[in-house]
Amino acid sequence: MTSIRSALQLGAALRGARKQLGLTQPQLALAAGVGVRFIVDLEAGKATVQLQQVLRVIDALGGELAIDGLPAAITVSTAQGNDHGQ
Repeated sequence: MTSIRSALQLGAALRGARKQLGLTQPQLALAAGVGVRFIVDLEAGKATVQLQQVLRVIDALGGELAIDGLPAAITVSTAQGNDHGQ
């Protein structure tokens, strides 16, 4: 597992995965349903990329996002913002 603590580290990890799979940026963009410019920005570590699109790219690369170190008692309703202000 790769520990990611910055947008630059995320970009480098995703670029490495793309290259290991032998994909070009346009091929990955097509597979993920995003624009090539998004892939370029993501791999460059641009901090303002959209999370949903990042998740699509991770999925297209065959990966998944895992959060480590947070309390395990997070429920689906809390994760979806339905914690009613608690």
